[in-house]
Amino acid sequence: MCANAKSTIFGKILNERVTKAPIGYHLLALAVTAVWGTTFVSTKVLIVAGMHPAAIFAIRFLLSYVGICLFSILRKDDIRWFSRSWKDELVCLFLGISGGSIYFLVENSALIYTQAANVSFFVCTAPLFTALLTLIGRQVMRGRFRDGLEDVHLGRALIVGTLLALTGIALVVFDGERLQWSLRGDILAITAAILWALYSLFAGEMTKEYNALFISRKVFFYGLITVLPFLGGTASSFSPALLSQPVIYLNLLFLGLVASLIAFFSWHVVMARIGNVTSTNYIYLNPIFTLIVASLILSEQLSAQSLFGSLAILSGVILAGRSQKH
Repeated sequence: MCANAKSTIFGKILNERVTKAPIGYHLLALAVTAVWGTTFVSTKVLIVAGMHPAAIFAIRFLLSYVGICLFSILRKDDIRWFSRSWKDELVCLFLGISGGSIYFLVENSALIYTQAANVSFFVCTAPLFTALLTLIGRQVMRGRFRDGLEDVHLGRALIVGTLLALTGIALVVFDGERLQWSLRGDILAITAAILWALYSLFAGEMTKEYNALFISRKVFFYGLITVLPFLGGTASSFSPALLSQPVIYLNLLFLGLVASLIAFFSWHVVMARIGNVTSTNYIYLNPIFTLIVASLILSEQLSAQSLFGSLAILSGVILAGRSQKH
């Protein structure tokens, strides 16, 4: 059975730090957000270089899964391979889909049709959808998962924030000046945000019960299993000639080891400590990092209307985040 994080030296240090300096977990959330903001550009580079979205995800999560298993072995953990019940195992499967395979397939596919900055701005609506789904979840869910959700209420902040964010989305989607306008890419990006919000409803409570290492490993495992049906016709993405190119393997290593292995584990720790809505609110900073890196590496620029709409999205998401009770 996998040792609980609280019973290890690492876990004791972690718990001691959050007790003495809770701000550390907010800084960790900010660091993860910066890394994830950069992944949009990194993935776009791989797609432009000829890699298939499903192949990018498969290699990314394979590296993450092997890495986290090695990490567990080095820590001499008695690895738990299954959850305590089949219901929890099904929840882990759902997390592997909503926060793994389907989420990244949708997000990566969106990058084919539109700019990295556009995808990032749409995905940053995840905190808004998380707040809305949390509000619904507290009404319809029962038991431990309902109790694990933050207390969100339908107030002026959530309503106005939602309307403002939706207005911003409309401005970006229907911007006639966008050089890479694509309704398909926009819809895919918004779908990814909804998937991440669904993931957030269950990930925090599962991490509290099992620990971040176990849940991260389960997400990587089920993400890999459920992406297999989508790998047909992607053989060219696995060719040695392609994978041996520095721009390819360096970006894959960044996505697999930094953005997935380290960032996912850190994010599960953050969600368990500061809550599913509070932690997800940090995602609204994703586009800032994406926009900076995309402008430097991909030479992407937003039109005036898209920039105004993006600011409306960010403002709406931030305002909606005030709907939680502290």
